[in-house]
Amino acid sequence: MNDKIRERIEKIRRGEVPEGYRKRLNWIIPNEWELMSGSDLFSFIRNGFVGTVTPFYTDIGIPYLQGMNIKDGNIVKEKMFYVTEEFHRAHPNSQLKYGDVVVVQSGAVGECAVIGKDFEQGNCHALIIMTPKEYVNSFWFAAVLNSPLRRHLLAGIITGNTIQHILASDMKRISVPTPSYAEQNYIAKVLAAQDRLLLLQRQRIDQIKKLKEAYLDKLFPKAGSNVPEIRFAGFTDPWEQRKLGKITQITMGQSPDGATYSDTPSDYILVQGNADLKDGWVFPRVWTTQKTKTADAGDLIMSVRAPAGAMGKTAYNVVLGRGVAGIKGNEFIYQTLVKMDGDGYWKRLAAGSTFESINSDVISCAEISIPQNVDEQNLIGAYFKSLDTLITLHQRKLDEMKKLKKGLMQLLLTGIVRVGE
Repeated sequence: MNDKIRERIEKIRRGEVPEGYRKRLNWIIPNEWELMSGSDLFSFIRNGFVGTVTPFYTDIGIPYLQGMNIKDGNIVKEKMFYVTEEFHRAHPNSQLKYGDVVVVQSGAVGECAVIGKDFEQGNCHALIIMTPKEYVNSFWFAAVLNSPLRRHLLAGIITGNTIQHILASDMKRISVPTPSYAEQNYIAKVLAAQDRLLLLQRQRIDQIKKLKEAYLDKLFPKAGSNVPEIRFAGFTDPWEQRKLGKITQITMGQSPDGATYSDTPSDYILVQGNADLKDGWVFPRVWTTQKTKTADAGDLIMSVRAPAGAMGKTAYNVVLGRGVAGIKGNEFIYQTLVKMDGDGYWKRLAAGSTFESINSDVISCAEISIPQNVDEQNLIGAYFKSLDTLITLHQRKLDEMKKLKKGLMQLLLTGIVRVGE
């Protein structure tokens, strides 16, 4: 970034208008840009279908997009529903075509994606469908709405207290800083290149996770067996079945009094549940001045309430809230519990149909397979720990790449950085 751009950024941050720019409403934009409304940019803006569709669901057929299918600017096929041709024909207003922009109306309000060839001729539910005019690049607009600019664009049209939402009619009157079609195309190409890099990084992480999953299956005995399919050299003894409570110390959490909660890092770190774990480690978020039940640095942390069985570790001495348990165990025990969680072991035992949870008896009586030789335990634990470390490093790189893209979007989509600079 050159000095000219840095100076421009500083001026705009101070609310000053740099040379070559002008102020329109609350925006400082390049002289060549216009503030255009949703109606200026899109020829057709309407709400997707809202109503009963269950009788028309099929295992395969016409894709039926919903808010949960829009994530990080992409359309994801997980939890995708499909509808019949009959439903598709009967609801033309919810039909999608290539190049349409779909916007989430409630929940992740404003999250959006562009309809590609995989989903053209599909239908959607509770999404706003926007058909661009000939001088609008759909991918540029989707980038604008998925960028930090979203909160400015939608600030005046989001309604609702408990469940926030937006309407198609309101999207017609948003004001969008709009460059020429050529510059839209340029911006879209630059951001698409960033998206490809992010996709490659996600694929690397997925590959390592799949490798770990495969070896968890092979380095631990299958049901009915007392030896794993693959072993480290020099180990032949059969594994033992032991109750977790007989080989580890388990401490069930007890929440401190609510009045003792704090946001002061000098107080005791409080672990309440899965929300306090990040990348498999305790991530301090809440503190307390009251000690109830505790875990020491190096202990394992298990979530005992939805999601029951999720695992982590702590690098700190912590206070255990009601939603977790502390377990004193080595890396092998940790990886065993991770595998049990991945296999759905705890979910099958979770008590309560409304709010899943597991108690101390369930955890203590859980039977696990364990090598008799501690050296074999240590080798297995160390192998999977190395994979976890690799996943964490790649995830951190992905997070940094996301931050870089977010900063780039902020610069390109506001015109602070222009084509060719």
